[in-house]
Amino acid sequence: MARDFKLIFAISLLLLLLDCCYGGKVGVCYGRSADDLPTPAKVVQLIQQHNIKYVRIYDYNSQVLKAFGNTSIELMIGVPNSDLNAFSQSQSNVDTWLKNSVLPYYPTTKIIYITVGAESTDDTHNNASSFVVPAMQNVLTSLRKVGLSRRIKVSTTLSLGILSRSFPPSAGAFNSSYAYFLRPMLEFLAENKSPFMIDLYPYYAYRDSPNNVSLDYVLFESSSEVIDPNTGLLYKNMFDAQVDALYYALMALNFKTIKIMVTETGWPTKGSPKEKAAASPDNAEMYNSNIIRHVVTNQGTPAKPGEEMNVYIFSLFNENRKLGLDSERNWGLFYPDQTSVYQLDFTGKNSGFHSNSSGTNSSGSSNSWCIASSKASERDLKGALDWACGPGNVDCTAIQPSQPCFQPDTLVSHASFVFNSYFQQNRATDVACSFGGAGVKVNKDPSYDKCIYTTAGGNKTKATNATALTSSASSLSGNELTRWILKLCLVISLLFGLQTLNPQAL
Repeated sequence: MARDFKLIFAISLLLLLLDCCYGGKVGVCYGRSADDLPTPAKVVQLIQQHNIKYVRIYDYNSQVLKAFGNTSIELMIGVPNSDLNAFSQSQSNVDTWLKNSVLPYYPTTKIIYITVGAESTDDTHNNASSFVVPAMQNVLTSLRKVGLSRRIKVSTTLSLGILSRSFPPSAGAFNSSYAYFLRPMLEFLAENKSPFMIDLYPYYAYRDSPNNVSLDYVLFESSSEVIDPNTGLLYKNMFDAQVDALYYALMALNFKTIKIMVTETGWPTKGSPKEKAAASPDNAEMYNSNIIRHVVTNQGTPAKPGEEMNVYIFSLFNENRKLGLDSERNWGLFYPDQTSVYQLDFTGKNSGFHSNSSGTNSSGSSNSWCIASSKASERDLKGALDWACGPGNVDCTAIQPSQPCFQPDTLVSHASFVFNSYFQQNRATDVACSFGGAGVKVNKDPSYDKCIYTTAGGNKTKATNATALTSSASSLSGNELTRWILKLCLVISLLFGLQTLNPQAL
């Protein structure tokens, strides 16, 4: 029995170690201030197709919550500022809200965060910030009553305007005029181990001061560095500088354990005349690709190297009902018809976007096929394959045993056939071959033997003995995987009293 327990412990430790190999999480904000948006059910399919696993919504719309049911997508829901007064005044109001608006969908819908208010310090007209902390406390109390206070974290989102000073980062300080709200809010976050949620937009810093701020610096493309004279730390991008300014502001108030989560960041693809130099598909492509790569590789910041951080990209769709300058309506990754403004690899593994500046999704020619990318991990391939054979409505009979495309019996071969089927069923458009970066278009027919890959018109071409890709890249490099396996073996050997491994090898 003791040996069984040790083995279980060792396996659990391996899972923990492997989990540590993956970086921060990247999600997307799903705003709905637009006309002619797809139904929530179609939006969920779009999100799954692009391998997006984390989504933020700004309310608790029942149709949206229901649509995310029975998926693995983790959801952040919001209490709008308009509800804050009622939520802060009455515990029974919040109890009723939780019972009627959240619990009917949980846990089928994986709700992991509730944001109480959004950028409330900017909503001075309604004095929203004065209601936030009491409302947060009431939401937490309601969650405790039903035993969910540890599973669903409660926080609120803020803008960078919460700081009175952000440069140099080490001098980061909160605006003293918000002291009445900040301290109790931070005490709530620290006590309940909830994240400090912030909306960060380096775009605005460049747009408003292009002569003083380098575009390369805000796009993560700078070859030079900005030095913090107080610490000597070097900053190669503005995002890190802004995050560290927040960490230093937190430390100045002795809140050293609170983690920062970026609940909005992104870049617009179009703007008004004063924004044309900044707002473009190319800049949006570069910023979002680089921020994702920065997050998933756990680069951290100069003050917090290697620190894991979760980031949400704003936003899923262009939202034509937003007020303000033209850029406010053009932050989307997709148009309402679900075509890509540009294609984004949420895994952070590939080189990134290829912008589609015309705003249309190009169609593939009759001699285009879609197969599995040689850079895709087994996990990504399996996830995309499962989705295509399920919600994607692909007929996957041909890859079953004894069927013409079963051999070779490899994940990459099966995924290639299924990817192409989905690609051709959807007019051979670029987005239909994305699969979160796991698919790639080719011009050579991958058909072989009796396994025939169709084309956009449904025509079948004879095989040319061209096989699908022969291997896929693991999400871990060979050296990394070897290192983790050796660590596990050492643990097991220690647990079982063996001495067959030399710790120096690790």
